[in-house]
Amino acid sequence: MSHKTTIDLQQHREPLLKILTAVVTQPDLSRKQLDQLLRDYPKGHDGTYSRDELISAYRAFAGDSLPPYEQSVLERLRRKPVRTSSGVTPVTVLTKPFPCPGECIFCPNDVRMPKSYLSDEPGAQRAEQNSFDPYLQTYTRLQSYHNTGHPTDKIEIIVLGGTWSFYPESYQIWFVKRIFDAMHDFGKGIDGRQAVTDALLEKSQLHPDRNTTTATIDGLHIEKRYNHVVQMVYKDEMLRSTDMAQAISRGEIERSPVDEFATWEELESAHLENESAPCRSVGLVIETRPDHISVEEVLRVRRLGCTKVQIGFQSLNDNVLKLNKRGHKVAATRRAVKLLRQAGFKIHAHWMPNLYGSSPDADIADYKLMFDDPDFRPDELKVYPCSLIDSAELMQRYQDGSWKPYTHEELLHVLTASFMLTPEYNRLTRVIRDIPSTDIVVGNQMTNFRQIVENELTRVGERSRDIRAREVRFKAVDAVDLHLDELWYDGGCTDEVFLQYITANRDIAGFLRLSLPKEPAITDELADAAMIREIHVYGQSLELGASEAGRAQHLGLGKQLIERAVELAREKGYSRLAVISAIGTREYYRKRGFTDGHLYQVRTL
Repeated sequence: MSHKTTIDLQQHREPLLKILTAVVTQPDLSRKQLDQLLRDYPKGHDGTYSRDELISAYRAFAGDSLPPYEQSVLERLRRKPVRTSSGVTPVTVLTKPFPCPGECIFCPNDVRMPKSYLSDEPGAQRAEQNSFDPYLQTYTRLQSYHNTGHPTDKIEIIVLGGTWSFYPESYQIWFVKRIFDAMHDFGKGIDGRQAVTDALLEKSQLHPDRNTTTATIDGLHIEKRYNHVVQMVYKDEMLRSTDMAQAISRGEIERSPVDEFATWEELESAHLENESAPCRSVGLVIETRPDHISVEEVLRVRRLGCTKVQIGFQSLNDNVLKLNKRGHKVAATRRAVKLLRQAGFKIHAHWMPNLYGSSPDADIADYKLMFDDPDFRPDELKVYPCSLIDSAELMQRYQDGSWKPYTHEELLHVLTASFMLTPEYNRLTRVIRDIPSTDIVVGNQMTNFRQIVENELTRVGERSRDIRAREVRFKAVDAVDLHLDELWYDGGCTDEVFLQYITANRDIAGFLRLSLPKEPAITDELADAAMIREIHVYGQSLELGASEAGRAQHLGLGKQLIERAVELAREKGYSRLAVISAIGTREYYRKRGFTDGHLYQVRTL
């Protein structure tokens, strides 16, 4: 693919080659030594060269004035390598501001954002700068990854913002299709951003030059709720979107890139192209509420290409849910998890300690229940201790003294206990939400609390067992260092098998989640089928077709895990093995004996 750099590489050729020659010939070059090189060979009067510029120069000069291109050299130049150390490149996009069915008292009410998000969170800022447009958000993020040396071929798409299931279906189809359009254009070296930006400036209130709302909500004196204010502020935008979608569906007008309408057929055509595209979807994530999950909903989001659902548990205590105006009971969460598990989705829960009406001991009991009760047991988890934001109704409970934030010691006690209660099949993806400290009225403002907890565990001779704490990441691994471990547990409506390749000290190189259903299938397509819900091989993400010694991603672990899953499914009497494959992994599974169905791929045993 061809993407422009910010400087004339030929004009700066001599100093760039001096720096890069040292990087290529000295594999152990430290960050401090690289920084000194940058000072020794500056960019004229413009300071030192950026990592982006070094990476662009290396790509241009490798195999010419430098030895042939090597992935390891690029990695030494890469910024923030941890972002792709789990084997895939995550691209997060936010939906536009829109009404939400919830009235949770802990939720921020920033009307410039989709519900629960704040305008100065990093991801939210990127979304606002790109007018919440899916094409612009995706393309810009891919460009940023490319410029900083990260692979852009295996993408996990994470769609955040409010309650996905509450947005109109036409918007959802269009939103996902435009993400795929951006991936395809980026992979071909086509930049369609200007046309989108021009159309947004002409039509959409969400363009930064036109989105000038000053409306705010005061949590202490709520006169109008988020939904009312959003509908008032974006009234013209919402009417335009609705009228435009209806007119397009009737064939009355032609579409522009920002008209929020697409058909299922158009999305499925984009899916087909993505199967062999240079930039592929290896996962698609949406977030929603438990009370918006139904059989129809899980099958519909599956048709969108979704493979994982982020779902807000928040608490497993009915009284706490009621006090916080969550709008549903624990029974809704039980039902949602069951339907998602039956449909093969990865279940990524959100859980919130320090909610109004809870306590440190009650939170620890709640967390324990989440993994003791077979009806829950999520695959992944975000732990978001409740933060007090001035636009949230919780401000009223803080003012009257009925709620207060945990002290540092109380929060450390809750999280340390929670880490120790987390089983090996779960991945703690985030601990503490990335809310700027300037937005937090009182309470914890430390975003590195995971490290604080891990340090405390080390101090007492313990270690977290969750997946994230055990990933091999940058470590060199060899097949002889690994053995297959099988963890069986009850998933309520299924028996779950967590197959993991681990080292002697239980660091994890790859895993497979196998579901063995105990109840009738949610759709005829899954009749008498065991289900692969996820396969993941860890280690720094490599580009498609790339191989390097010591990399877990190229030890054939995925194939071995699949064959073991086949054996187990056959032993348990299933006639077929299904997989909830991402769009960009369909070809991978075809090569391993799976054939295409409508929503799943299936292998006859």
